[in-house]
Amino acid sequence: MSYVIDASVGLKWVLTEAGSDRASALLAKEALAAPELFWIECANVLWVKSRRGQITAADARAAYSAIAAAPVAIVPAQALAGAAQAIAFELDQTAYDCLYLAAAMTARRVLITADELFADAALAHPVYAASVRRL
Repeated sequence: MSYVIDASVGLKWVLTEAGSDRASALLAKEALAAPELFWIECANVLWVKSRRGQITAADARAAYSAIAAAPVAIVPAQALAGAAQAIAFELDQTAYDCLYLAAAMTARRVLITADELFADAALAHPVYAASVRRL
């Protein structure tokens, strides 16, 4: 496992947006891992985009299937929940987002994210900055 990724990266594999090329290159070249929440977040974002009429339900289902088929190692989340909450208090970010950082730090890896607000908060913190990289 080279990197931990969050849903903002995985979604770029199936949605054409800024950074999609970098996300696809990462998938092709690196061993990736993510907490169990990753797949739920991806499914939910695709559902929201379908509900808003940005993509069809069929496209959302197909996109999720592509994400689910990607070679991403599963990191069990339960053992990381306490650490994620502690990081959330320190960064004033959601425990959901901090779960990815907790996974990266526990595995002594770097989290790659396209979530600019989260990246800004983590990179500004002296303890967490070395464990986060922008996509």
